[in-house]
Amino acid sequence: MLAHGLHFHELAPNIIVKFPATAAGIAAMEEATAAGISVNTTVCFSVAQAIAAAEAIERGLRRRESAGESTASMGPVVTIMMGRLEDSLRVDTERDGIIADPSALPWSGVAVFKNAYRLFRERGYRSRLLGAAIRHHLHWSELIGGDVVITMPSAWQKRFNASSIEVRPRMDDPVEPAIVDELRAHFPDFVRAFEPDGLSIDEFDGFAPTRRTLRAFIAAYHELLAQVTDAMIPNPDVRGA
Repeated sequence: MLAHGLHFHELAPNIIVKFPATAAGIAAMEEATAAGISVNTTVCFSVAQAIAAAEAIERGLRRRESAGESTASMGPVVTIMMGRLEDSLRVDTERDGIIADPSALPWSGVAVFKNAYRLFRERGYRSRLLGAAIRHHLHWSELIGGDVVITMPSAWQKRFNASSIEVRPRMDDPVEPAIVDELRAHFPDFVRAFEPDGLSIDEFDGFAPTRRTLRAFIAAYHELLAQVTDAMIPNPDVRGA
């Protein structure tokens, strides 16, 4: 990961390199930051992962500054994939037959993001949080007013621009305690995601949202390989190929 990151870093002055919030990724992002690479933490669904990433980046920044190197042009971000956490909890709902208030689940990723945001500000981390994996307007409207980044596909931006949702600051508005309590009561993985000490670094790789997302990413990679194969070696069984 570090070797790839160094290669990408040399491509252009505005490159930000993704590193996963896995055990290996946390170690790599400290080294990458110390080498002057702006990191974007990905495959991250929990407060614990976000904090571990922010701490690794801080260590890297301090090492770089101690070596007399500038950090002025660096802009590290820590992504929390709100929608993918929600997706994972929905799978748990079907797999385990969980009967919970259906209105609570859309708040799961928002609650985790807001808890992480509060801790980032309290602790003075220089990384900025990035909200990603948008599934509905709460993943945008509840982050308004925060010093955060949002990865918003064009289609979602157009939908939000055309909506009647009131645009006002909500980042500092806490998620209703009753909603958090409902999520806590039914979803152990929400508790692991929400609590700052809900996961140890050694547990990041085995966290269900992490495994589901990595499996999806690997499947997409194999799909790409199949498309490349079809382009290089056309299927003789398909007319016109």
